[in-house]
Amino acid sequence: MLRTTLIAGLVAVTAAIGGAAPAAGDESEILPVTVDNTMQFTISASVTGRRYRIHVALPRDEPARPEGYPVIYMLDGNATFLTGAEALRLQTRKPKGFEPAVLVAIGYETDQPFAVTERYYDYTTPAPLENLPKRKNGEPWPERGGADAFLDFIEDDLKPEIARRLPVDPDRETLAGHSLGGFLTLYAFLTRPDSFATYVAGSPSIWWNGQELLDSAARFVKSSPDLAGKRLFIGIGANEWEDMVADAKTMADRLSVLEDRGLTVRYQQFAGEEHITVLPALISRAVSFSLIPDVDDKWFGRY
Repeated sequence: MLRTTLIAGLVAVTAAIGGAAPAAGDESEILPVTVDNTMQFTISASVTGRRYRIHVALPRDEPARPEGYPVIYMLDGNATFLTGAEALRLQTRKPKGFEPAVLVAIGYETDQPFAVTERYYDYTTPAPLENLPKRKNGEPWPERGGADAFLDFIEDDLKPEIARRLPVDPDRETLAGHSLGGFLTLYAFLTRPDSFATYVAGSPSIWWNGQELLDSAARFVKSSPDLAGKRLFIGIGANEWEDMVADAKTMADRLSVLEDRGLTVRYQQFAGEEHITVLPALISRAVSFSLIPDVDDKWFGRY
């Protein structure tokens, strides 16, 4: 599908700008673009039966440490995989790159970048309609509330499958998500802080269900959790909706006190970026924030 799409697109562009399109069946001057050191497979959740297309970027000819490779689990895999794979390739390039790692992008059986209906279910908590704003497109809200089942799928089905295929380090796993995926990432951190070592929440939809996560964060702080070695990055485009920027900053403020409990917290507004244009920067930051040995002020500033 990738090969066919790229070739057809190139033919159309060539014709549009006045160039001669190749004869039918002649591909001598048009080669498919391939992504080396990657694989793809489909897996079903053992409890819900929901199916996911999994995209994996593999380390390049470098053995893992005895503990295994770090793993970055990235949501909205159809949209984020290629950018993430290239970010990983460049940032682990020797002699100065980070150690080799594995990127696992969790997607859906679609050729669209976002599976809107599916992600609304997987990335959200149950929410009554009175706690949700009217959708801008005027359509009813999709089925929602499957966050815990989806996180169970990652923990009980996907992680074991990745460990079966590759030598990975279960103590160095990252969860990274954007928008509703950012909401899910924060929800996972607040309810399952031991599931991952690093959490990267981009442009998080904290507005979901009457800003329930802000209340959850307050309770989480009061519980005085042991977060030694844990990392949390919250990032957002500076040109996003004002309420989303404010919510992200409030969440970072609320959780920054947990640095006394061992958590490393970083917050960043990306100048000149809005909700979609910020995504490549967030993906790049997810890789570096996960793999850098020490999170210092030079790389990520100081909260």
